[in-house]
Amino acid sequence: MKRQTTVAIAVLLMAPPVALAVDNTSTPKSALIQVLHEELDHSMKNLAMPDGAKPYFLAYAITDQQGVSLAAELGALTDESSNHTRLLDVDVRVGDYELDNTHKIRGGFGGFDPSDFFGRMPTPVSLSDDPLAIKHAVWLATDRSFKAAAKKYQKVVTNLKTMVEEEDKAHDFSREKPAVFQGPEARLDLDEATWAQRLRRVSNLAREHPLVYNSGISLSANSVNRYLVNSEGTALQHGQKYLRIFVSASTKAEDGMELSQYRSFSAATEDGLPTEQELVDAFRKVIRQVLALREAPLVEPYTGPAILMNRASAVFFHEIFGHRIEGHRQKDVDEGQTFTKKIGQEVLPPFISIHDNPAMAKWGDVDLRGYYRFDDEGVPAQDVTLVENGVLKTFLLSRSPVQDFTKSNGHGRRQPGRAAISRMGNTIVYSSKTTGFDELRKMLVDECKRQDKPYGLMFEDITGGFTGTSRYGAQTFKVLPVVVYRVYADGRPNELVRGVDIVGTPLTSFSKIIYTGDDPDVFNGTCGAESGGVPVSGVSPSILVSEIEVEKRRREQDKPPILSPPIAQRTP
Repeated sequence: MKRQTTVAIAVLLMAPPVALAVDNTSTPKSALIQVLHEELDHSMKNLAMPDGAKPYFLAYAITDQQGVSLAAELGALTDESSNHTRLLDVDVRVGDYELDNTHKIRGGFGGFDPSDFFGRMPTPVSLSDDPLAIKHAVWLATDRSFKAAAKKYQKVVTNLKTMVEEEDKAHDFSREKPAVFQGPEARLDLDEATWAQRLRRVSNLAREHPLVYNSGISLSANSVNRYLVNSEGTALQHGQKYLRIFVSASTKAEDGMELSQYRSFSAATEDGLPTEQELVDAFRKVIRQVLALREAPLVEPYTGPAILMNRASAVFFHEIFGHRIEGHRQKDVDEGQTFTKKIGQEVLPPFISIHDNPAMAKWGDVDLRGYYRFDDEGVPAQDVTLVENGVLKTFLLSRSPVQDFTKSNGHGRRQPGRAAISRMGNTIVYSSKTTGFDELRKMLVDECKRQDKPYGLMFEDITGGFTGTSRYGAQTFKVLPVVVYRVYADGRPNELVRGVDIVGTPLTSFSKIIYTGDDPDVFNGTCGAESGGVPVSGVSPSILVSEIEVEKRRREQDKPPILSPPIAQRTP
C-alpha cells in the first residue's frame, strides 16, 4: 500500500527536520526495557543448538498500541470501540554479518520458505509490566525463532552450494552504531463522548440525499509506543500518535458502476484534528462529487496529455517510483530491478529531485503520517536524497546492504509480525521548473493542440494503486483515480468523467513529464507491502505529462436497488 518541488517553495513550506538527541551512554530506565534487557542477556549467554550454533545477533521489540474507533452513519453510531495490544517481535540471526539465515534461498517457488512467514508470528505479551509473564512469553518466542533460524541457516548454506554465483556480493546484515534513546510515552487524550456526538451530527447530513446509498464518517485514534533492545547495545523507547478521520459517500450508477468518494484528515495530536465545520464542508463535497459522478459520462481507453494534480501526483510517484528503489529489491534476483544498475544515471527529467525524509514531522502546518524518530531496526531516521536533478543517487536502505551501499539510511520498517525491509517514509518531490496552476492548465491545452487531441485529462485525486516489481509478471503499475476531468482544447469547460484507471510502465511514464506546478500538497496514507502496512506520506506539486494511458475500470453488473431507500419520501 509517495515524493517532490522548487527550491524557493521548499524554503517557505518545508518544516526543518526534527532534532533528535541520541544518548549512547545509558539505557532507558523503563521497566519494560529492563525486562527485555535481562532476557536478552540471558539468551545471548546461554542459547545454543546441540551442534554449537549460536545467535550472533538478537533483538526484542515490543509494540504497545492503544486505540479508539468511532463511526457514524445517517446520524447514528455504528462503531464505538477501544483496544489495547502488546506484541513482541523476536529477530534472531544465526551465522555472521556476511552470511546468515535471512539470506534468500534461490530456486523453487521464487525462493519462498514457509519458515520466513510462520517463524515470525508476533507474540502477545502482558499488558501490564509483569516481569515474569513478559519473560515467559519472550522465552518461548526466542526458542521458536532460534530453532527456525538455525534450521534456515543450514538450508542457506546448502542452497549456495547448488546455485550459480550471485551477482550481488553484499553482506546479509549491516553493522550500525548502537542507539540509546528514551522519549515520552504517547497517550491518547481524546474526548470520546464529544467526538461521538460530532460524528453523529455530521453523518446526519446524508439523510438529505437518498441517492447516496452508503455514507459515513469515522475516527481512528491510536497511540503507538515502541520498545527495542538488541545485542549490539541499542535500547530505544519512543512513541507517537496517529489520528485519522474519513468521510465517505458512495452510490451506484444506472449502468451498475460502483462510485465512491472520500476525504481523509490525518493528525499527530488531538489538537490537529479538523473542526466540525471543516468536516461538514468535506462531507458535503464528497456527496456532491459522488452524485455528479453518477451522471458523468464514461471514458474510453485513451492516450494523451494530462495533468496529475498535487495529491494525485504524490500517489503516482509513490507507486511507480518509490517501491522500485527500495533497497532489498536491488539484490533479489526475482525482482525486476528497474533501477539497480542506474546509479549515477538520469532516471527523471533534470528539473526533478526526490528525497525521502521520515525525520520531517510536518509539511507547512500539515502533519506528515510517515514521520518517525527511529526505524524498526533501531536506526535513526535520515533525510535521503534519492534523485538529484534527475540523477539517481541511492536507494532506500534497511540493514540489508546492497552492493556498494553497506549502511542503512534508516528505512527498515514493518508492522508487528513481519521482517523489516526497506520502505518509504515521507517521499518528497521537488522541482526547479514550476509555474502557476492556471498556466499549467494552459500548457495542457497547448499540448493537446500540438498533438491534435480534442482533450486532455486532469486527475484531481487518486485513492491508491498497485505496482508489479517481480520478474514473474509485467513491470507495470495501475493507479486508481477518483476525480477525473476532460480538459477540452476548444475552450469548453472542464467535464467530470468516470470509469478510468491509469496504467503504464515506469521508465516510459517518467520520460513524459514536461513541467510542474508551484503547488506542492500532501498525501497521507498507509502503504502495504511484504513487511505489512506502514504509515507513509507523499508530497508533490502538480505535474504535466505529454502522454498518459488510461484503461476502462471494472464495472459491476448488478442494477441499483429496486426499492427506494427509507430516507426518501414515500407515499402510501
